[in-house]
Amino acid sequence: MTNKNKLKGTDLLPDLACFAAIFNQPYPPLSAPLAMLQARLMDGLMQFCNSSRSPSRFMLLTAQENNDYFQLIAETVKQILDASSQNVSSRHLVADIGVSTQPATNMDRASCVWQSLVEYEQLFGALRFYRDVLYLQPGLVHRANGGILIVGVRALVRQPVLWLRLKHMILQQRFDWLPENTSRPLPVAVPSIPLNLRLIVVGNRAGLADLNAIEPELTSFAMYGEFESELCIIGPDKMAKWCSWVNTLAQQHGLPLLSADAWPVLVRQAIRYSGDHYQLPLCPHWLSRRLKEAAMYYGSKHEQLTATAFTDSEQKRSWRESYLSERMQYEIVASQIMLENEGHVVGQVNALSLLDFPGHPLPFCEPSRISCVVHVGDGEINDVEHKAELGGNLHTKGMLIIQAFLMSALKLDQQLPFSASLVFEQSYGEVDGDSASLAEGVALISALADKPINQQIAVTGSVDQFGHVQPIGGVNEKIEGFFAFCQARALTGAQGVILPTANVRHLCLHDDVIEAVSEGQFSLWAVDTIDDTLEILTAMSFDNDHLPNLLAAIRARISNFYLREQKLLPWCFRWLNWFNQRARND
Repeated sequence: MTNKNKLKGTDLLPDLACFAAIFNQPYPPLSAPLAMLQARLMDGLMQFCNSSRSPSRFMLLTAQENNDYFQLIAETVKQILDASSQNVSSRHLVADIGVSTQPATNMDRASCVWQSLVEYEQLFGALRFYRDVLYLQPGLVHRANGGILIVGVRALVRQPVLWLRLKHMILQQRFDWLPENTSRPLPVAVPSIPLNLRLIVVGNRAGLADLNAIEPELTSFAMYGEFESELCIIGPDKMAKWCSWVNTLAQQHGLPLLSADAWPVLVRQAIRYSGDHYQLPLCPHWLSRRLKEAAMYYGSKHEQLTATAFTDSEQKRSWRESYLSERMQYEIVASQIMLENEGHVVGQVNALSLLDFPGHPLPFCEPSRISCVVHVGDGEINDVEHKAELGGNLHTKGMLIIQAFLMSALKLDQQLPFSASLVFEQSYGEVDGDSASLAEGVALISALADKPINQQIAVTGSVDQFGHVQPIGGVNEKIEGFFAFCQARALTGAQGVILPTANVRHLCLHDDVIEAVSEGQFSLWAVDTIDDTLEILTAMSFDNDHLPNLLAAIRARISNFYLREQKLLPWCFRWLNWFNQRARND
């Protein structure tokens, strides 16, 4: 088995040594977080909030729909609203059972009002008539008149009539009292008032796409902004800015700031969340939750949050969410899910699948057994998952790519005389994604070459038509899932996982995995091609003219098949076949 692709323990974590001096310095909270961290979004908000130069009265803002985002955006809007803008000069007067309007006497500055989920009366207000007394209850539109209203996209998508009325009033710049139920008119006539309002709609891409389906022209006349979810850490300055952002959130929630030893622990958790050594999350909701959990488990009365606080809170959270993954591991260890981690088997490989259950907070890994059988046929490679309608489009695409790669590598001048059948064993749900295409290619080549695969090693990765291994998602969870399975059956020192080299920058594994790799009890191999993968799993190269190789074994098997077939033919057909072969060689 080759060691040229084997990773060291130091490769499994981000290198934070260069930031040690940064973590030892105090960082004051940011006075204007979006101006420091979201330059593109800030530029859009500056233009939108300028009443005289804003190109539109509508803005679409891609961000999560939770209060942390709404509050941050609203506070920024309040800071940059034009100080000279004033409320519209009109208001309603209720006299007896009649309503009139008169110029407003107050000259307040423009305001910013936000609400993630709104109903009709919350947005437009309500007109009530009780015992000959008329009551007008103002809505968010009245409170934000002259300024900016921020709402979540889900409320508008679920209530199309609400969106259409709001859009019409903003464009007409008039507010009209209308009944929520058109079959029951208002008890009295209420005159309309001027409406000077701009609207920011906040939601994720899917929600904004749904709104665009209701209003196809929305993207053409609305401004666009996006809350960037991550900060690229390319130097100490960026890390210092991120630390200040974390302290800003801690101060907003009345939590202690972080001690010097807490920063590396939080950064590791953040990198695992973002999935990249060079990207740290800016999500205020996720960061605030980490800070609150650390303060809760360590005590919010302490002067600082330490590394122990973040480590303990993370371990507790992982334990709370681990029931499903532990049950799955139990089923494997109890041999209810058939999976091998010892010996060598032809046409069988351990793949790593990521399970994402609705309602469960995080996906987790399920080791899977992919098997392939080969028999005499017409060259068709059957994807059982696809034929059983359990394979998604991306999985089918990965299978077709593997077939194309193999046919190109064999360079056959006639049809492949074998058929193959590939399947995820004991899979009872839909399989999608191309992260198993590398494992499926290995199983197919092993079955065709009749060479066994080491069952102590699992494989994850996708491939292209040229055999290059491409990165996949969830690499940390997949490695840790197979490690837990091997650990439950006792580590042998020969077990491990093969992963794409491009995924090394995403590694941020748990301490028990790092310790096992450092001590040689578990191994990780980073590969660039399917050739490297096959050499590790079968101890044979895929295509090497100077050594026995798998491609030669497949060609020899094909040649032996045709030789047997020729012996069964009458002598005249054998002579014709020999003549055709000589002609092709010439």
